[in-house]
Amino acid sequence: MKKYFSYLSIALVTFVFASCGLKGNHTSSGRAYELLVVVDHGVWDRAAGRALHDALDSDMPGLPQSEPSFRIMYTSPKDYDSTLKLIRNIIIVDIQDIYTKASFKYAKDVYANPQMILTIQAPNEEEFEKFVKENRQTIINFFTRAEMNRQITSLEKKHSNFISSKVDSLFGCDIWLPAELTNSKTGENFFWASTNTGTADRNFVMYSYPYTDKDTFTKEYFVHKRDSVMKANIPGFKEGVYMATDSLLTDVRPINVQNSYTMEARGLWRMKGDFMGGPYVSHTRLDEKNQRIITAEIFVYSPDKMKRNLVRQMEASLYTLKLPNEVQQNQIPLGEETKEAEQTNK
Repeated sequence: MKKYFSYLSIALVTFVFASCGLKGNHTSSGRAYELLVVVDHGVWDRAAGRALHDALDSDMPGLPQSEPSFRIMYTSPKDYDSTLKLIRNIIIVDIQDIYTKASFKYAKDVYANPQMILTIQAPNEEEFEKFVKENRQTIINFFTRAEMNRQITSLEKKHSNFISSKVDSLFGCDIWLPAELTNSKTGENFFWASTNTGTADRNFVMYSYPYTDKDTFTKEYFVHKRDSVMKANIPGFKEGVYMATDSLLTDVRPINVQNSYTMEARGLWRMKGDFMGGPYVSHTRLDEKNQRIITAEIFVYSPDKMKRNLVRQMEASLYTLKLPNEVQQNQIPLGEETKEAEQTNK
């Protein structure tokens, strides 16, 4: 059975195999955000390969230090053996003059589970290079969402029932968070859960307020509201110390969650009057039923440690937030479907 999608205006084809080689018999290998590129050595060393490498090696945004989006490995097609075919994330570079234009196609769980294989086809190296440069964020988002979906699948099986119950009682919502977040604090329209560890500390915050201002979904309004909420609810170890937002290093953008507008904010937080700080990601959404704004946020404190995987692991939880009258979303769409694609699937 085949389903055809337009992925950010680029055609991707998902092949759902009933039976294919090793499928279903093996667990995929590799760590989260590791990726294997199958490509001729010559292509990898030339401009076409460098374009793909540079896209995958670009820094993850919103971190205090430079960390690449993925850990990259590569092999030639002749060395792409049964062992390497078990790796969880694979890109196949397919450059042949039989193609009339560059395009994507992807296959899920072909040789192992979970697994995602993205093939980039192009008629020549020049077209490949141009296509990759134009769609570098598409490629990054594709594998990032695939990894987050694996985390969401894990959370669906095991998440903190305490946090889910608390979020339900305070906000009438539901969300899946790791069970390791055992410490919590409740305030007025506010909830905070944490692992409360000295390093690799993971945190979740949720708060709400009435929707009264059309400028709510702006960076300025968000930073002002976040600072006031955090100052009141997350004080430091002594008077005058509190959490604040680094507005210069905060970026906001619109995203789609539960088929509705969401403002994503991503940047750095700091403890005013102290040396603590780290990255955060938040989703701000309108609860139309109750005419209120709901903000769900994760933040991490892990001094002197790499933070990419910690942030992304926690960020996946934000996509599981279910507002009143919504159905739980257990997967993030890999791409935006166009109306044409939706018609094709009917």
